[in-house]
Amino acid sequence: MKDESDQMAIPPLFRCPISLDLFKDPVTLSTGQTYDRSSIEEWLSAGNLTCPVTMQPLHDPSIIVPNHALRHLIDHWLRVGDLGPASSSPSPHHPSLVSLRNDLESEGVAVIVKSRGVQKIQALCEESPGVAGALVRSGMVALLLRLAFGGAESDTSGEGADLVEQALRCALSLLDHGGVEDINVLEEGSMLRSMLFLLNHSSGDVVKAGICRLVEKVALSPSSGVKGLHAKLGEDTALLKSIVSLLRQQPQVSDAAIAAVKSLCHLQPIRENLVREGALGGLIAYISLAKKSRQARLVLPPALATVEQLLLEVESSKEAILDDPDGVRTLVEMVFRVSGHETSESAVMSLTILCGDSPAAREEAIEAGVVTQLLLLIQSQCSGRIKTQARMLLKLLGS
Repeated sequence: MKDESDQMAIPPLFRCPISLDLFKDPVTLSTGQTYDRSSIEEWLSAGNLTCPVTMQPLHDPSIIVPNHALRHLIDHWLRVGDLGPASSSPSPHHPSLVSLRNDLESEGVAVIVKSRGVQKIQALCEESPGVAGALVRSGMVALLLRLAFGGAESDTSGEGADLVEQALRCALSLLDHGGVEDINVLEEGSMLRSMLFLLNHSSGDVVKAGICRLVEKVALSPSSGVKGLHAKLGEDTALLKSIVSLLRQQPQVSDAAIAAVKSLCHLQPIRENLVREGALGGLIAYISLAKKSRQARLVLPPALATVEQLLLEVESSKEAILDDPDGVRTLVEMVFRVSGHETSESAVMSLTILCGDSPAAREEAIEAGVVTQLLLLIQSQCSGRIKTQARMLLKLLGS
């Protein structure tokens, strides 16, 4: 058994922020911060009405919840070994990991306790890649996704919403360490329907952006084991439509949505459904908003490249752009941008595809000022390849 006086060996997560000693009776305040019961009670009895770490006011100092998940972790740490940074690769069957799983899987455990357990998993992963690997091997990704989407339709506020957000964030972190095939759990029951419900009804941008990141990981996975999930995503047009609709929202969500749409376009069977569900209109709207942002240089190239890809590979994309009142004009505005030659190249290529067999598109592009934009591009410091493409488009317009 470990000596509790061995301060240097105590993982930081197991120390009380007030006393800096090993937790004996960890309790959590309404602010989400955990302290040793004796230390926080002494703080409160001195007349303090704020959280010592965050300094947030405690509207009801009597709300103190025992942190059982942390207590279990410390108990096992004391008995069988370190789960902190010194343990580079613990077994998936390590008692502490088993204890965490039991808390998260048990129907009798309160939502707030499960929330604390997920927070602890996230913190442990950030401290030690070895722990993250052990959690992946133990099937924790699938468990977290079940927590996030298993009962999402019944609770979109309060503790339930917090658990969804935390479980989704933690699952995404673990997926950076492997376990991609565990994503197949989304094929179970109503998991995809719960994702759709959250995209449409969640008030949290973090959840919507997280679902887009999850879809991106699914789409980009080369594993043959997720091909069935690829097919289900392609068939779920309501889910695709909801992701496309996020392209018109605030940057935190729309930037995640553009990554998801771009990734889905790698899957040939899904492209036509994306176009059918309004992807081109969403992309044009996204580009119109993104061109004014400080991150324009970073976010515009993938958006324009996705437009170009859809125009090349899905015939109905041309009609979708031409039917959009801002479609051609927005692409023309992207032809010459001082800070983005990659953006210029995609815009020129997209306009070449559009104007190739459409006199109406050529006329609209000329009216939008494309000739001036192309001449400026040719005189700029862009590559010879882009200048050649610009000259080809000028010649096409002249015809």
